[in-house]
Amino acid sequence: MNLPSAAARLRLGGLVTAVALHLAPRLQAATAHLPRSTPERQGVSSTALLAAVEALDRWDQVHSLMVVRHGHVVAEGWWGPYDAETPHELYSLSKSFTATAVGLAVGEGLLKLSDPVLQHLAGDAPEQPGAPLKAMRVVDLLTMSTGHQDESPIAPGQMSTQSFLAHPVPHKPGTHFKYNTPATFMQSALVQQVSRQTTFEYLQPRLFAPLGITGAHWDTNAQGISLGGYGLRVRTEDIAKFGQLHLQRGLWDGRRLLAEDWVRAATTKQVSNGSDPGNDWEQGYGYQFWRCRHGAYRGDGAFGQFCIVLPEQDAVIAVTSGVGDMAGLLNQLWETLLPAFQSKPLKSDATARERLERRLLGLQVRTPSGGTTSPVAASVLGKVYRFPANEAGLESLQLEASGPEGWLLTRTFAGRRESLRCGHGRWMTGRGHLGDAPRGPIGAFDEESLGASAAWTSDDTWTVKICARGTPFQTTFTLKFSPDGLTLTPRTQVRFGGAAAAPLKAHR
Repeated sequence: MNLPSAAARLRLGGLVTAVALHLAPRLQAATAHLPRSTPERQGVSSTALLAAVEALDRWDQVHSLMVVRHGHVVAEGWWGPYDAETPHELYSLSKSFTATAVGLAVGEGLLKLSDPVLQHLAGDAPEQPGAPLKAMRVVDLLTMSTGHQDESPIAPGQMSTQSFLAHPVPHKPGTHFKYNTPATFMQSALVQQVSRQTTFEYLQPRLFAPLGITGAHWDTNAQGISLGGYGLRVRTEDIAKFGQLHLQRGLWDGRRLLAEDWVRAATTKQVSNGSDPGNDWEQGYGYQFWRCRHGAYRGDGAFGQFCIVLPEQDAVIAVTSGVGDMAGLLNQLWETLLPAFQSKPLKSDATARERLERRLLGLQVRTPSGGTTSPVAASVLGKVYRFPANEAGLESLQLEASGPEGWLLTRTFAGRRESLRCGHGRWMTGRGHLGDAPRGPIGAFDEESLGASAAWTSDDTWTVKICARGTPFQTTFTLKFSPDGLTLTPRTQVRFGGAAAAPLKAHR
């Protein structure tokens, strides 16, 4: 990937960056949080919101919910051990942020939607690119209509500008929709090519600082390009702010961050992606935003990361989760939250509001159910159990008591020793390896903020649930003890595919 030679264009980008960086601290301080309000004041029923929260709680895999009405947060909650401050992996919701970077670059004159992709990345193309590849434009990347039949590699170590451009393009670009994560990566590569900054760096003064988004992180590929299609981590409120910016058609605190025409184009149907009127994945696709039923649009990511914008209700819904049924979760939100929005402010209902607030403060992912001790506890606590070579890299394990209602679980992975405190009926936090990391095609989770809770679930079985608090993933490990060893069985609630990890046997 070569840097551009258009000096004037780069000077313009640099000037905009310098001005934005100068203003960033003041803008950030002014917009650190969205304003809060009582639900009724914004025309939302606390009773209906409580019913929605209760319904989501029954899923036991929702991590956070924030509801914004008329620009005010009227409900917010995190299911412990997830919290308001830990950035959460967005997966494909990252795509909507990447498209926003493209929109900003278009606004600054660095790109045009009609630009052929090879105009900027010719040095990475095959020696003799075919006509479809030559015809592929920036807008085709945005609308997932690149002409591909399938995706090029998407793993961070394999995805590159070269691998994308070398991939067969059997169809005419712009003629049909095909979901394509590497196409979003290419948008990120284009932004980096024309701005001399990664997409993550490019968005800092233009989007993140004005919205008060701090502590974010975006993974890169081997070329140092922000992954674009996934890999961004931000907080729940940051998702809500991003949605609110689009609901306000690019305005933020009286300042225009995005061109109104861009927001309108990005969030309206640009290409057909199906014809089922009851399917939220077949209502049309914009520029890295999905159209929805109910006049809404959204960015979404694997396992239920949602930024839902409802213009007709003047509302935004932000959700992080780890569910396998995204359509079911979206239906749940429609069924429970849409009726909560009323056209006028409602009469104050202090009793309902207090019930809602108490429920939101007490949310928690379910912990393993069982006791604090067992008949075999005395003979197994403090003992070291060693595993033969295995794909997980787990070498040894030791379980110790830690206070009257807790344990210390110490594991060794590839020579690295990690200890994690585990509560009983509550979550205790630490850092380390998730364990049965659902690596799939796009990475592992070897160093995470973790929450752990455990119990003796039978006389010879200790069960611990470990949540990687910045990801959708929760892994439950059952340790079934025998006189000379144990059998460890991992189970992760969602994964990208492939078989679940097999049980491991260890000797004492």
